[in-house]
Amino acid sequence: MIGRLTRDPELSYTTSGIARLKFSLAVERNYTSQQGERPVDFIDIVCWRNLAENCNKYLRKGLMTAVSGSLQIRSFEGNDGQKRRIAEVVADEVRFLEWPKDGTVNTPPGPKNNFEDFGREINLDEEEDNDLPF
Repeated sequence: MIGRLTRDPELSYTTSGIARLKFSLAVERNYTSQQGERPVDFIDIVCWRNLAENCNKYLRKGLMTAVSGSLQIRSFEGNDGQKRRIAEVVADEVRFLEWPKDGTVNTPPGPKNNFEDFGREINLDEEEDNDLPF
């Protein structure tokens, strides 16, 4: 699915130290209503481990992003004692279709500017960027 982030992502860690990132995408449906508008679905996304930490560096509210993964339905008990169910997409792949307009990212200082894309590390300092659209 492709959509825009509805808010800045929220990074947290489990008690065992595993990174978890949550965000929501506004995804337009591929048809228009009788009023000429495209309905929008708000899809909750969760990323884990390295993908979570890397997405946290680059994703911001409003940025166009592509996500593929699997739908997960989980149950939990709310603060009021009621059982609840939530549907979310567990991301396997995340593509950054836009970058922050001010050019800033949340990267720690270091000699290289790397990020993980689909499980492989890509070095942004390399000159093999002929196929990049920008």
